[in-house]
Amino acid sequence: MDAPPSKSMMQRAVIAAALAEGETRIANPTFCEDALAALRVVETLGAKVERSQNGVVIRGVGIVPGESVEPAGSTLDCGESGTCMRMISAVAALYEREMTITGSGTLLTRPVRMVEVPLRALGAECETHSGKPPILVKGPIHGGKITVDGSESSQFLSGLLMALPLCKKDSVVEVSHLKSKPYVSMTLALMRKFGVDIECETNMERFIICGGQKYRATRYAVDGDWSGAAFLLVAGAIAGSAKVRGLKPSSQADEAIIEALRLAGAEIRDDATGITVKNRGLAGFEFDANDCPDLFPPLAVLACNCEGKSVIRGVGRLRHKESNRAAALVSELGKLGADIKVIGGRMEITGKRLLGGKVESHGDHRIAMACAIAALTSEKGVEIEGDECVSKSYPAFFEDLKKLGAIVK
Repeated sequence: MDAPPSKSMMQRAVIAAALAEGETRIANPTFCEDALAALRVVETLGAKVERSQNGVVIRGVGIVPGESVEPAGSTLDCGESGTCMRMISAVAALYEREMTITGSGTLLTRPVRMVEVPLRALGAECETHSGKPPILVKGPIHGGKITVDGSESSQFLSGLLMALPLCKKDSVVEVSHLKSKPYVSMTLALMRKFGVDIECETNMERFIICGGQKYRATRYAVDGDWSGAAFLLVAGAIAGSAKVRGLKPSSQADEAIIEALRLAGAEIRDDATGITVKNRGLAGFEFDANDCPDLFPPLAVLACNCEGKSVIRGVGRLRHKESNRAAALVSELGKLGADIKVIGGRMEITGKRLLGGKVESHGDHRIAMACAIAALTSEKGVEIEGDECVSKSYPAFFEDLKKLGAIVK
């Protein structure tokens, strides 16, 4: 089967296309809820969007450094997309009109304080609601030298890096404690495709950005999504086999799922026809997920099906997701009979046959998908409450699971 398109790449491409002058065509799009939120936001910023099953055409606003551009509206609704909210806060600061950046559901409880000090230092007005959304931003930012704390999220840094080349002045961004570096690499690679380049020094601790650049409209094809495909590959490793097409070496952080599967002893074949993962004797493994926290849910299910104890590090990255993802995994996999616990910054899981039962998604797409693949090797199967949340990132997930041979009702 084909991998789902990457929502992370789609959102970045939508933003870059909106900033460019002219018409950008995006092939292999995803219309998951997070991608739809990004499309709505750039329309509010003044871009024109036409979409079909075959692609998306975006006519950008064509921001020129030093010239004022009037947005179509002043409220940017990011739905439940944290990536969209944190990235667009920097882009909104290019505009002179005051913008309100808001969302819905659990997004309104997630931390965004990290946007305030850097945007103010660049010349914008910026306020949050005690560190939570909504965010009020009034630009324009002018460029300059700033420091960004990347310990909580790399998403705001990605947004800054996309916005600062459009300022008249040059900028220097110094970054401390950066997590999820592969996502920043993803942003830089996409920017180059749209004609914008910046210099990165000392392992992403310093970025030198020339102002006065412009985004160029282009044709762009969204890569397959390693984050969503990770669930399919783990399903193959624990329950039989799975072949996924459309995944290629990239800067996506969750490509690390291949390393984890190898550590667990899964049989992997990667050739021109796709990546095939087959079940064979799986053993406990140790894995550091600090740079790829979205892999925690499928890795937890993989560990449940390994003989012996597995240790997954980076639990601190899970507290401010769509749910407290560490607590949700312990709770819901525990209901199925898993031996799972969190100790400090690590999750420890001792493999055993899962019984099955009834679980809750916590409104979190990755928890729902994890429970679904956990069902494949359980004794009684799994009933998931709130399964519709998978549409946030992977609307076709249950249909694809059926293609692997799962019984889904």
